[in-house]
Amino acid sequence: MNTSGDRLRALLRECHLSATDFAANRKVTPQHVNNWFKRGIPLARLDEVAELLTVNARWLRTGEGPKHPSESANENNGGDSARLLQQGRNLLRGDAEIPLYKEHDANHPRQADEDVIIPVAGKKIRLPQYILQSMNIDMANTLCVPMVGNSMADKIQDGSLIGIDRSQTRIVDGEMYALEHNGMLRFNYLYRRPGGGLRLRSHNSDEYPDEIFNAQQLEQENIRILGWVFWWSTFNRRQEMPFS
Repeated sequence: MNTSGDRLRALLRECHLSATDFAANRKVTPQHVNNWFKRGIPLARLDEVAELLTVNARWLRTGEGPKHPSESANENNGGDSARLLQQGRNLLRGDAEIPLYKEHDANHPRQADEDVIIPVAGKKIRLPQYILQSMNIDMANTLCVPMVGNSMADKIQDGSLIGIDRSQTRIVDGEMYALEHNGMLRFNYLYRRPGGGLRLRSHNSDEYPDEIFNAQQLEQENIRILGWVFWWSTFNRRQEMPFS
């Protein structure tokens, strides 16, 4: 790494940030950031970028001296570096911390008031807050949960993390929702039917044909909508609705 552009590229990689994310945060185009990678960070923006990424401006410009402000010239404290890098990452991205859940273990009986999904203690998923806000996601009612099975393949693979907004349970035909079906977590495209019924469609329709339930069957089968799926490997931008 011989230039400030090389060091910037490495820092963004450490933060798991794309050039596009960084560009959006700095209100420049991704092409500007790519030019910085090639030609170096403009001197007029060097201090600003260094502060955001919690590194020393001198190190970012020349590669000399301590990388992080808490490091002496002859000492590299790995714990402090990791903490400062995390602080810089959070400041830059404005991450929201989404709690991680998992499906309730079928081998252990559930209490009557227990949900089909339960929190995983201490585990959070970070997603960029500015994107969630632009999508009107209710961050107080979001969670992530792993996909189980291949019913939504090849759109969503088994084991993929899925983001759910539990405040959005009103059905928009063709959108993807998480639902509970007799104690099992499912993900399906939903379509309304006359009389309060539902049609459930899987992406892998060859193995999982459409299922149609009337209102009475929905109650009998204990089918309830948990929330709208807004993210898995990317954000699922819903078309603008003519009413709120």
